[in-house]
Amino acid sequence: MSRPSMTTDEISPLTDALDFTVLLRERSSRRRIAPVIGGVLLILLVGAGVGWSAARVLAPEPPTALDIAPFTFVAASTGQVGQALSVTATAQWNSSPAGTNRAVGTVTTVEIEAGEEVTDGAEIYSVDLRPVVIAQGEIPAFRDVTVGSVGADVQQLQAMLAALDFYDSPNDGVFGVSTKNAVQAWQRSERIDTDGIVKAGDILYLPTLPARLSLDTDRVKRGASLVGGEELVQSLPESPEFTIVMTPAQAQTTPRDTRVEIGGPVGHQWQGFTSDRRGETSDGNVRITLSGAEGAPICGNDCASVPVTGSALLSSRLITVESVTGITVPTAALLTDADGSIAVTDDQGLEHAVTVTASARGMSVVDGVTEGLPVRVPAQGQ
Repeated sequence: MSRPSMTTDEISPLTDALDFTVLLRERSSRRRIAPVIGGVLLILLVGAGVGWSAARVLAPEPPTALDIAPFTFVAASTGQVGQALSVTATAQWNSSPAGTNRAVGTVTTVEIEAGEEVTDGAEIYSVDLRPVVIAQGEIPAFRDVTVGSVGADVQQLQAMLAALDFYDSPNDGVFGVSTKNAVQAWQRSERIDTDGIVKAGDILYLPTLPARLSLDTDRVKRGASLVGGEELVQSLPESPEFTIVMTPAQAQTTPRDTRVEIGGPVGHQWQGFTSDRRGETSDGNVRITLSGAEGAPICGNDCASVPVTGSALLSSRLITVESVTGITVPTAALLTDADGSIAVTDDQGLEHAVTVTASARGMSVVDGVTEGLPVRVPAQGQ
């Protein structure tokens, strides 16, 4: 059986009713979702707050200046304190003319080494196989002397012959028979003609003996010709001159008589002391001479090891602080009072008066504390 159809006017109220029902359902759903979303947001906010609070409670606070220990402690210990500056010492011989050659002929032998020390009767070279020897005297040889000669030059000859045990008569400056006999004995020892005549070129007189000599090696060599009048022999002082070079600032802070340890050319160990200034070098530094202890030669008995020609450069140490052994503490641990007294503080806060013996390179040798005592030192950066 068929149903009766509905008219348009009948359908419209029904549609409106359905639309109203859907709208009510949507609003109801929105009311249910809103509380859920609100609850979730509330949980998230509470969780974040709890996490932030926990982080504030559990995270460590950054250290402050008050939390950093202002001191550290170092145990006093036995040690050595000293300081030195590496320098180069220069050793150089300063020569001066010693005498004039009077021999004429050809140099046949050279008998001494440069810097060799000689005394009465020492042969230094020969001309035409006739020796030229050294003797002490102020008067240079200027003539041949033989029987009948009289004068100061004869006295000098007699003194040399006596020193060589050839003459034991009075040193009167008179060339008599006894002097002739002594001359002939000396000539035999030199293996030359025993004619009793001493030629002007036979002896080179020097004011002081013994003497350290060097020869002009360009002119005194085998085969060289001599005409007489040449200055061939140089006299050297007792020891070479030692100097060091320092910057102006170093020289300003280096007191006189500062000790210098010098390494000799063949392993010797010498010491000198700062003395006079010798002016400036070409680059503006200061040259300072060194002297030996109590005026003695720096090189002692080993001066012959220093080359006579040129300059010897020697590795050396300028002792700015002499080495001292004792109880050492960091220099930073020393406290100076207004009255100038010095103390250290131990780990219990007690002060100990000390006397400083030496300080260098951040350490000091002190008297007044025992080994092992912890002393307070400002922490690094304080």
